[in-house]
Amino acid sequence: MKEVNEAQIGDTLFHHKHSVEALPGFKPAKAMVFAGMYPVDQSDYTALRNALEKLTLNDSSVTLQRDSSPALGAGWRLGFLGLLHMEVFNQRLEQEHNASVIVTAPTVPYKAILSSEKIIKEYGQKEITIVNPAHFPEKHHVTHYLEPMVMGTIITPDDHIGKIMTLCQNRRAVQKNMVYIDDHRVMMKYLFPLNEIVVDFYDRLKSLSSGYASFDYEDAGYHPADLVKMDILLNGKQVEELTAVVHKEKAYVSGKALCERLRDSIPRQLFEIAVQAAIGSNIKLF
Repeated sequence: MKEVNEAQIGDTLFHHKHSVEALPGFKPAKAMVFAGMYPVDQSDYTALRNALEKLTLNDSSVTLQRDSSPALGAGWRLGFLGLLHMEVFNQRLEQEHNASVIVTAPTVPYKAILSSEKIIKEYGQKEITIVNPAHFPEKHHVTHYLEPMVMGTIITPDDHIGKIMTLCQNRRAVQKNMVYIDDHRVMMKYLFPLNEIVVDFYDRLKSLSSGYASFDYEDAGYHPADLVKMDILLNGKQVEELTAVVHKEKAYVSGKALCERLRDSIPRQLFEIAVQAAIGSNIKLF
């Protein structure tokens, strides 16, 4: 082994002259949330790489893959078990290694079943996993898209049931079960699209329940979904870092919200800046 990180937890070690069968039962941790990480100053690239290598030795559940961006330069795409895991990792990076980084919005891995023979040859397989939204294939090359789902369990006092049910329905959740576990507490099970809960769902749940509701989730595989790639254009130029994969029903609302946030965030200039959201060749918002 040339590097320490080549030794994975769950590996079976044996003498090179006496091969054995690998011990069964171990499954590596599966990354559920992905985000890009880039140094604020490209001169800090080497120092940040060393810091990431040290942290990933202590936390083998973080996946690390080199990435580059026309706007942000060289960096990495990291996979985490959840949003809290990503926040803790980023905090450790700042506190223990004094690293200043730019973290892109968290995304989840999607899958696409390809239909075009030319594209299948290009990728080498019919089913592909899309980690970076910028690499999302066009609709005419795909039979259907798949998005990751999770089975979420919410335990809450019965005073807040109505507000929580409305929140879950707005996040495209499907209710599977609801039972009273005592006189005042309810346990609800919902099938959630993972991308609907990775950003602010937990905060909204706590806010609606005055902090009393609890939430847990487990992987529920991939389900077909009507997904589209939403590009953000500034003065007609695509900004790859702001590209997002959204459900078709929520494309207009998501694009409008992002454009309004950009309008408030971009400093005032002496010339007009057009902020647009586009789906394919259709410019939806200005």
